[in-house]
Amino acid sequence: METKRYTLSVLVENTPGALARIAGLFSGRGFNIDSLCVAETLDPTLSHLTLVTHGDEQILEQILKQLRRLIDVYKVVNVTEEGDHVEREMALIKVKAEKENRDEIFRICEIFRCKIVDVSPKTYVIEVTGDRDKLEAVIELLKPMGIKEIVRTGVIAIRREKKSG
Repeated sequence: METKRYTLSVLVENTPGALARIAGLFSGRGFNIDSLCVAETLDPTLSHLTLVTHGDEQILEQILKQLRRLIDVYKVVNVTEEGDHVEREMALIKVKAEKENRDEIFRICEIFRCKIVDVSPKTYVIEVTGDRDKLEAVIELLKPMGIKEIVRTGVIAIRREKKSG
């Protein structure tokens, strides 16, 4: 079977241990979490969790079944399969900013609509937001300058409303 990447949207009770039970479900069955992003919703008793994993259709089916059995989980949606959605990720990239490469860093930031959010005598911290391909492209272009550190949020995703007409 073909291995694919899946983005899952999970609405979960905002209580201590809920995330640990979800992570335990994955580790106990040998499923990998590629990225995980959790935040409180408008209702403070609930959290929205965006989880990226990979596997074949059988693994995905097992993950969905197991998640839906957890008492803390209210809703699970496979946004990858459910249709049109928007995915974004953010990264902070600390790059060496030597005199000879500063102009190139500015050009890369302008082309990809990145922000330089911190400046020191020898480094810039660049904020980049977008889909996975955009982040990977920026990282590849900055590598020759000397990336010192990268911090990524993981994917967040939301389904688009259906178009009328």
